[in-house]
Amino acid sequence: MGVTSDGQQVIYSVRHYDITSNTSSSQLYSIPLEGGEASKIENISWLIPDDKTSPDGKMTLSDKAVKVEKALGTDYYPDMKKSEVQIYDDLMYRHWDTWADGTYNHVFVNDTDIMEGQKFNSPTKPFGGGEDYIWSPDGKQVLYVTKQKSGIEYAVSTNTDIFSYDLVSKKTTNLTEGMMGYDNSPAFSPSGQLTWLSMKRDGYESDKTDIIVDNNGIKMNLTAHWDGTVFGFKWGVKGKVIYFTAPVGGTRQLFSVDYPGKSKKMPVVKQITDGQFDVDGMIGQVGKTMVVSRRDMNHASELYTVNLSDGKMTQLTHVNDEAYAKISLSKVEKRMVKTTDDKQMVTWVIYPPNFDPNKKYPTLLYCQGGPQGALSQFYSFRWNFQVMAAQGYIVVAPNRRGMPGHGVEWNEQISKDYGGQNMQDYLSAIDDVAKEPYADSDRLGAVGASYGGYSIFYLAGIHEKRFKSFISHDGIFNWRSMYGTTEELFFVNFDLGGNYWDKDNAAAQQSHTTFNPINHVNKWDTPIMIFQGGKDYRVPIGQGLEAFQAAQLQGIKSRLVYLPNENHWVLSAQNAMVWQGEFFRWLKETL
Repeated sequence: MGVTSDGQQVIYSVRHYDITSNTSSSQLYSIPLEGGEASKIENISWLIPDDKTSPDGKMTLSDKAVKVEKALGTDYYPDMKKSEVQIYDDLMYRHWDTWADGTYNHVFVNDTDIMEGQKFNSPTKPFGGGEDYIWSPDGKQVLYVTKQKSGIEYAVSTNTDIFSYDLVSKKTTNLTEGMMGYDNSPAFSPSGQLTWLSMKRDGYESDKTDIIVDNNGIKMNLTAHWDGTVFGFKWGVKGKVIYFTAPVGGTRQLFSVDYPGKSKKMPVVKQITDGQFDVDGMIGQVGKTMVVSRRDMNHASELYTVNLSDGKMTQLTHVNDEAYAKISLSKVEKRMVKTTDDKQMVTWVIYPPNFDPNKKYPTLLYCQGGPQGALSQFYSFRWNFQVMAAQGYIVVAPNRRGMPGHGVEWNEQISKDYGGQNMQDYLSAIDDVAKEPYADSDRLGAVGASYGGYSIFYLAGIHEKRFKSFISHDGIFNWRSMYGTTEELFFVNFDLGGNYWDKDNAAAQQSHTTFNPINHVNKWDTPIMIFQGGKDYRVPIGQGLEAFQAAQLQGIKSRLVYLPNENHWVLSAQNAMVWQGEFFRWLKETL
């Protein structure tokens, strides 16, 4: 979406979910920049320029899936029309929730495939979109992001690059040659400088992300000196400053960094907004005003204007006000917890609506995924703290080791130490809150997904009877089988330290043995519910099934909730509702 060229209107989209039909739909709206009544619109092409149309208006960029190689039985045996065979000689044979079928995403200029014959993807898989390819300001080149690797090299590398395709010479040039990590999100400044986001290290998907500007062939890292990581950026309209969002202190805020041009002046990073909320997107700028989306643990995203001079924010849209008026909202408190190594850890505590400190409440420890995902003021349709608190639970959500927003060192500490300090951080947080008279220390539970699900499986073997109930969603139970079936091997290689058969690799051996939940399963003694997606190829189905079987065979009260057509997430509206129902039914039974 964006701001109209005259700076008068903001265009945005609202997604509506219909539980009855199990569908969702989107509607476009326009609202004056100064606020007021929103109007439905059907077409924004006359309001906001289409960035996929060339500057001269004669060409259009698009992407399509193109069949490049054989992968199916019918590719090799055309007469076997009803065969369902898949044949692979190399990795990656599946990614996220899709098996390889020999097609690759390619960029097209009108009807011309500028990546013809290449076994590479742009947009990148699994989450790349239109932001992965853009026009140059003069319309003579197309820039696109891809990972020019295949097979095993693709599976173990994060090295994406930005390529330039010249429409006249048909020549393709790697603009980020020698930059070995993720390079993505290309954009041009108002005066034509190419800018993008970049990580340094190949194989480390959670490396510090910096803003790079190419100034006449000289690559400038504007945020190298800043102890944080960038989530997204947008050039200021005058080309003298870049605005970006980044996690900080358990929130996500709007920042700016000066562009020094040809001078050798150190770029200055400034935090513009501050508060108990997330700035989760930048829509557009008009003069000294930026339109952003903002959310917190009690509210889904709404649009706000930000005064770029002083950070003052004014709410622009009120899509969900009617719904909020019908419910009591939770109190969200920022609590500083002392860790076992004498550091201060940001911990969010979410209290039930109409909280009474003279009562005792069952209390849930929330374990974040990632593992290096920011635990900020997010608002989710599944892991929703407001919903949990509304059922009468206190929720404890610690910013344990491994999370961005507390400095690079804090963020990186978790790698190769999965069962170490961050597990102690979890226990420090729940122990600290459990001392309060209103927290029922005899009714503590722990819940989480992905790395958070791994945390549940691991805590189940080391918690020393703190918890009365566990819930794990798509969690890692056995690092050895996980290593043998997950698709993005760079993740397990970097964070675990390597494979399990390398006996001389101390870090990998510790990860696959000491930090492996399956090696502590004999100490399980607490009811546990396990959610598992059937199309989750990041944490494949065997993880959940192994854990459930181990619990059942030991006589531990346990439940498996299998979602055959869901991936690492839950995307179907009705599946999500059943998920919520089972989540709270289990807690009611066990806590």
